[in-house]
Amino acid sequence: MSLSEAELIARFFRDCGAQRHDVALGIGDDAALLECPPGMQLVATTDTLVAGVHFPAATPPTAIGHRALAVNLSDLAAMGAHPAWALLALTLPEAEESWLAEFAAGFGALARAHGVALAGGDTTRGPLTITVQLLGHVPQGRALTRAGGRPGDLLFVSGSPGDAAAGLAIEQGRLAAPPAAAAYLRERFLLPTPRVALGERLREYARACIDVSDGLLGDAGKLAAASGVGVEISFAALPVSVQLTATLGEHAARTLALTGGDDYELLFALEPGRAAELERELPRGEWNYQRIGALCTTRGARVCHDGTVMEFSHSGYQHFS
Repeated sequence: MSLSEAELIARFFRDCGAQRHDVALGIGDDAALLECPPGMQLVATTDTLVAGVHFPAATPPTAIGHRALAVNLSDLAAMGAHPAWALLALTLPEAEESWLAEFAAGFGALARAHGVALAGGDTTRGPLTITVQLLGHVPQGRALTRAGGRPGDLLFVSGSPGDAAAGLAIEQGRLAAPPAAAAYLRERFLLPTPRVALGERLREYARACIDVSDGLLGDAGKLAAASGVGVEISFAALPVSVQLTATLGEHAARTLALTGGDDYELLFALEPGRAAELERELPRGEWNYQRIGALCTTRGARVCHDGTVMEFSHSGYQHFS
């Protein structure tokens, strides 16, 4: 028996996210009523995931639900913002109940983990497409942006870039990996970990920040351009996982760390004199970040290795290239 739109929403999404007292009116009306805390600025982002473009058609629905919210959480993390409310627009070829249950489970688990209420949205029939708008807040005037970096600032990245791109290649059958490494890399693509807690802490330290979604090298260039500076990255300093290295070898792993997408890590610039303070308050072993370079006066993004500048043609994923 097919579900009506109202039945679909009531069954799978009315209680999908966290319960928040600042949702004055949520799912069930023409729009949601939300209460932003005093002294806070509203932060908003939206991302669309299209089957066959952002994930393979055979991706498990639980992972699709997780990713749909995770990519938006990563955007708020880059701003140092606290996530609060989500809107979900879901376009489906068919209202298949088992698919919906798994999708809602993946979306809802991550939403509850970050205290995000699903406050509304829309459903319609068509090619599988998921759009999430995520809203949060940040103390007045304290948001991180891409534009605050200065020459001499140290550049850091969280996590191990390149893993997700390898995981996608494994999902698509373009890459073979040892079984243990394959499982890890696939999970890094299917279930990315948005660095929300790190982003909120970085409000106290970072001058500029961006989330790494379209490739580390390209996103570093975006941060540098917004800050009116250049960036120099040390190829040898790039953090790569043992699983990626076991699959590709060290050089190819670092190359993929620079050019691969879907990492959803944080890339941030720090005043040099605050490096010791950052390390003391946010130990690297606990918060999982690594220094990879610095901002400089010469415009553009460069990667250096053994005293030479390496050449890379890839500058980040582009939808309309």
